[in-house]
Order: sequence, then C-alpha cells, then structure tokens
Amino acid sequence: MTAGSQDSSQDSNSSQDGRDGTKGQLPGTGPGRRALLGAAVLGAGGATLGLAGTARAADRTGGRTDLPVPTVVAHRGASGYRPEHTLGSYQLALDMGAHVIEQDLVPTKDGHLVCRHENDITGTTDVANHPEFATRKTTKSVDGVSYTGWFTEDFTLAELKTLRAKERIPGTRQENTLYDGRWEVPTLEEVLRWAEKEGRRRGKQVWLHIETKHPTYFRKLGLGLEEPLARLLRKYGRHKKHSPNFVQSFEPSSMERLSKLIQAPRVVLLSSAASRPWDFVEAGDPRTVADLVKPEGLAWIASYAQGIGPTLDLVIPRDKDGRLTQPTTLVRDAHAENLVLHPYTMRNENSFLPLDFRKGTDPSAYGDAFGAFKAYFATGIDGIFSDNPDTALLAAADFNG
Repeated sequence: MTAGSQDSSQDSNSSQDGRDGTKGQLPGTGPGRRALLGAAVLGAGGATLGLAGTARAADRTGGRTDLPVPTVVAHRGASGYRPEHTLGSYQLALDMGAHVIEQDLVPTKDGHLVCRHENDITGTTDVANHPEFATRKTTKSVDGVSYTGWFTEDFTLAELKTLRAKERIPGTRQENTLYDGRWEVPTLEEVLRWAEKEGRRRGKQVWLHIETKHPTYFRKLGLGLEEPLARLLRKYGRHKKHSPNFVQSFEPSSMERLSKLIQAPRVVLLSSAASRPWDFVEAGDPRTVADLVKPEGLAWIASYAQGIGPTLDLVIPRDKDGRLTQPTTLVRDAHAENLVLHPYTMRNENSFLPLDFRKGTDPSAYGDAFGAFKAYFATGIDGIFSDNPDTALLAAADFNG
C-alpha cells in the first residue's frame, strides 16, 4: 500500500495531521449496517444509509453487489503471517477469506511488472547474500527520499527470479522469518494466472487491489507503469468497468492516465494531510492532501476515480499522545461524491495501534485490534486494509452482527 515515505509514517506509528473532527457518529453508521459494495462504489442499498450521494451509487455499479461492507482488503496479502507480496502471502489471505488482495507494482529493467512494496528490495529479498550483485548496490533519490540498496529497475526479470523473498520487519514479526527464502518475487502476470486458477477452483472471482508505485519516477526512466498494467489487465479480461479488481496510486495523475486506458475502478490513495502527492511536487501543483479531502478536492477526484484510500488518521485523527480523537467529515464528504473509502492500514501489533488500544508494554505483542476495528468501522468506511485479514473478518462480522 504505502509508498516510500508514506509507509514510514504508518510503520513508525506516528500521528498524522487530520482535518477538524466532528463530534458524535455520522448519520447511518452503526452496528448492524449490511450495505453492499459494487465495483468500487456503494451499491443501491447504500441509499438507505442516510449518507448524501449514496443513492446515486447504482448508476456507476450497474446494480452489482459483489463485495460486502466492510470490505476486508488483505494488505500485501496476509503480511501479518507471511513475507509480504509473495504467492504464499496471497494464498493465505485468500484461504482466510479476505475479500480483496493487494499487489504493489514496480518494474524490472526489462519492463516486467513485479510485486514488491518498493523498488528498493534490500529489506524484502536476500539480494545482499548474492555476491554476483554486490556492485549493483547504489544510492538513489526516489520521490525526494534518499535510499541506499538494490533496486528492481537495475535487474532483469531473470536476475530477479534468482532472489528469494524475506520478512520486511523481522524485529516485529519474528515468526514470519520461518518462511524467508521460500518464495520468489512474483510477477503481476503470475498473480493474474494464480487468481484465474483460484477463481475457477472456487467458482468465484478473486478480487485484486493493484497499486502503481512511484509512477512519475519510473516514467522518467522510460519504465511507465500504466501502459503495461493496462495491457495485462486487458489480456486477462480485467480491464472492464465491472472487473473484479481496483487500481490505485498515491499519484492522482496515474489514475487519470489509467482512466483513459481501462474502465476498471480507480482509487486515489491519500497520505498525511500535510503531504503532497509526488506528481504534484514534480508539476508544481501546490495542493496538499488536506486540499484533496475537502469537498472540492473530492469532487475533482470523483471526476476520474471511484474511490479513495486515505490513511486511517484522515478518518479519525490521533492526538499528540497517539490516542484517537473524533472522526472527521471525510466519510460523509466522500460519500456525497459517490466515492468509496478503503482506508489503510490496520495491524494487530501494539506498535501500530492507537495508544488507547494497546495492551502491555511489548510493542510486538497484539493489542486490542478488535476495539480499534470497531471504532473505524463505526465511521461508515466501506472497507479497510489489514495485514491480518482473519482478525479483520471477525471484526467485520462482529460489526454486522
């Protein structure tokens, strides 16, 4: 999900700036809500929720009701239990019952799209153990941040396939290291084939949530992401309005570009309020995320996309100590523009939870994740990204019970 600096804000559990909150609960949001999501926007049933704009949702979905609300998106697969962005992580998430499974895309030197959280593969593969690639270690600036390591764009796919994936945060998820070296770095095409095979076996389509990572950076290298992504989605029949996948990016221009190539539902990811999308920085656009979550910003997003993926702190900000405060108006405002909301990222460990839902002093121990899920679901969000899809599914069942 998170791109570059966006991820560090979530993994460090730092509080992000949010918009002014509104007291109390949003209209129509509470236990027992059983609306259904169709093709990335709320279905016709949303008209009963009392949220402005949801009555128009069926116009975009054609009446489809494929996904339950809250929708559980497996963040990089079941990354709380297996090294992220591996077929093992995706398979476990699907076996657990996740509604949608996420892939982050970066290119190889020869233009293949592979699934990695970042193009810097130092922490997610065993590349440092390969002496034949020692000279490829380098320092690069990616979206204004300096990184030293090994990068996918410096490897052909054949070379990348000699590496094996490993756990990204072994200090927090020590048990995941049991699976280090077990899986390759998958290509998007391999994932699409896997989804096709699993869909046939289960008699039900496998939903994907596909993110373009650092698209402006890669386009400058002659490795644009949108065109090869569109070609692959067309090859596998996943380019249509009602295809079982979302495409997403932290750069709005990537979704604008894809809107001209495919009809599959598009989602704009939003980091902290004070941040600026990197394509805005490159283009000299002064708008920040705080501008994009205002009604006029959401209306602009709705002109080419069907949803947003905000950081959870834009839904319920945290105070200076890391405790949840009051919800903002983002859910109401986004629904008024007929946008679906899939915020990120819920994780079970104390170090990632709001302070008021932590238990004990061990940052790697599980806190009160169910309590945190309940607080976020009560705002009326349509789904949530989680590293622990089994926990998220139980929490969603509790909420709808």
